[in-house]
Amino acid sequence: MLFNSLNFLLFFPVVTALYYLVPHRFRWPLLLLASCIFYMAYIPIYILILAATILIDYFAALLIDKSEGRAKKIWLNISILSTVAILFVFKYFNFFNDNIDAIAKLLDWNYSKVILRLALPIGLSFHTFQSLSYVIEVYRGNQKPERNFGIYALYVMFYPQLVAGPIERPQNLLWQFHKEHTFSIQQVSSGLFRMMWGFFKKIVIADRLSIYVGMVYDHPGKDNGITVILATIFFTFQIYCDFSGYSDIALGAAEVMGIKLMRNFNRPFASKNISEFWQRFHISLSSWFYDYIFNPIVAAWRRWDSVAIVLGLMITFLISGIWHGAGWTFVTYGFVNGLGISLLFITARFRKKLFGKIPAKLINPVNILLNFEFVCFTYVFFRAKSIHDSMILLSSMMHGFNLKMPFNSQIATIEDLVIILVMVPLMLLFEKLYDDNPFFNICKEKPLIIQWATAWIGLFIIFNFGAFTDAHSFIYFKF
Repeated sequence: MLFNSLNFLLFFPVVTALYYLVPHRFRWPLLLLASCIFYMAYIPIYILILAATILIDYFAALLIDKSEGRAKKIWLNISILSTVAILFVFKYFNFFNDNIDAIAKLLDWNYSKVILRLALPIGLSFHTFQSLSYVIEVYRGNQKPERNFGIYALYVMFYPQLVAGPIERPQNLLWQFHKEHTFSIQQVSSGLFRMMWGFFKKIVIADRLSIYVGMVYDHPGKDNGITVILATIFFTFQIYCDFSGYSDIALGAAEVMGIKLMRNFNRPFASKNISEFWQRFHISLSSWFYDYIFNPIVAAWRRWDSVAIVLGLMITFLISGIWHGAGWTFVTYGFVNGLGISLLFITARFRKKLFGKIPAKLINPVNILLNFEFVCFTYVFFRAKSIHDSMILLSSMMHGFNLKMPFNSQIATIEDLVIILVMVPLMLLFEKLYDDNPFFNICKEKPLIIQWATAWIGLFIIFNFGAFTDAHSFIYFKF
């Protein structure tokens, strides 16, 4: 079920109203049922895959808690391998099979290629990682296993963040399903304002940017110069507004029910380097990789000092790239990010000597601009359909500069571009002004008339400037 659909417009208030009307002991079953309905709105049969993951990790955690020494690690490995195997079959089998087939043809081997005709279950990578974090935390002794199977299932399936995160940790979320949440008008108001902010970013900015980006990136070689550069910049803002918009809606929907999800974005375009960018963008995924991939690698190879850190960074980002999608474009995307952050680490002392005496107010804007350019460059591989297409697009940026092309009505109307050029800076300004105390938190503290006025202005902007040609899916749904 899409957040930006009429179905959700009916689903959300009904579920929320029932949540506060029923006694506390019936709330988790209600949310679990609602989450099942939410997930089954896509491909109903795939809820069985989700159920299999939940069963495996629920019982694995109980066995890990009861076991000692080697047996404990065996149960952890069984859980990880089983859960990852499901992810591999549905997301990566055909990709690896295609590459084995290509190698076999090159070496003249006899290889019978098998293609699985399976649709990728919605949000499979997200709830797989959330399940894994639970089992690993139980193994490390940071979390006691959840005895209530239904509440554990809800931890994995909680509908606001089921499909595209944030990827929660058990320490933050599980206990909240046991706690009784009382109705609070301030809490509901703050959650609804956050949801409205998410809808603004998704419908007004991301969906409108997608029109221009699609016209350019889906036809590589057709446009040149500033047109492709502008499309790349637009996609950088599109993916941010699309994904952070989803996160805001998810956080807001949970907050209305008194449940706090972790912050997933923190003004990433204010980052001065790519390392800082990944501490601000998709925070739940970045911290997941840091805790469960990077740190164990560095700890295992700690005798190698700096070499271990560089290897850890490259491996982590390569895995991060392929987590996003089964294709060489995503592998390249991960590799380029890993290379960028590794070079940043290697040159840290040199850069400090070279630029250390330059005042921060002078050097920081330059670093922010250079980092933004690098992020835009990496997104060429993320958005392009193939490595070949990405090379064409990068080549197209180098020639054919025609200032009239971005305003070609075949790509986008003047109205589209004006709305984009007004709304994107407006969004960035609001995020800067209300970084420490988000705008929706301030609104809930204002008199009722101010809240109503703000809500009407927000709804007016969304309904008058949003792109409503059809219900655009969220980009990260396919991951």
